[in-house]
Amino acid sequence: MNLQEKIDLNNLPKHVAVIMDGNGRWAKQKGGARIFGHQNAISAVRDTVEGSAELGIPYLTLYAFSTENWSRPQYEVNALMELLVSTIRKETATLNKNNIRLQTIGDTDSLPKTCRRELLEAMELTADNTRMTLNVALSYSGRWDLTQAMRQISALVVAGELQPADINEQLISEHVATAGMPDPELLIRTSGEMRISNFLLWQLAYTEIYITNLLWPDFRKQHLYEAILSFQSRERRFGKTSEQLTNKSIT
Repeated sequence: MNLQEKIDLNNLPKHVAVIMDGNGRWAKQKGGARIFGHQNAISAVRDTVEGSAELGIPYLTLYAFSTENWSRPQYEVNALMELLVSTIRKETATLNKNNIRLQTIGDTDSLPKTCRRELLEAMELTADNTRMTLNVALSYSGRWDLTQAMRQISALVVAGELQPADINEQLISEHVATAGMPDPELLIRTSGEMRISNFLLWQLAYTEIYITNLLWPDFRKQHLYEAILSFQSRERRFGKTSEQLTNKSIT
């Protein structure tokens, strides 16, 4: 039995988030420049998107470019933006063929005009697809997300449409970038780093975390399956005890 056949399709995470890390180190190991790693990461993205859709995972969020990444060398940022545009152009037809909707989360107004135009066109072309939603986090950070949510909520208070006492977890969830989506149940991080890097800070409250030492350009469907099998082997208690989950009496 292969790994995919071992997966319980009735116990899939509704939302998987991925911190795609290790492109630069992968390129260095190969003797190439950092952009070489980013270029070779496209196969990992394609495999992860395809594998998630085939399993029936409704939402997949990929951390592609953080607000902190703007501080990288300008030549690398420029190369990344060019790669983003060319990849969107090439992959939009494939997304449509596989009935996958593309969305973005993040401060996309900070992206170059060409990138924004390509993203908007791809999102419009895939808007009616229903098999899976692919969220690409671009110029995104968890603190940015919470800041923009607080600004929206504060504006409602100032306008008299909301009282401070009305602010609760549900309201905040309705104003973060992933509003309308379930919180991620599984977070995958490649390259062995043990941190969440300012990603989905509000949404990851009860997310299961899976860390692999594999560098992102080497990530393939079988590694996605390994992460999901790990998720399915865990007991998710949400602050309760094991006995409560199994309706056992506590003695």
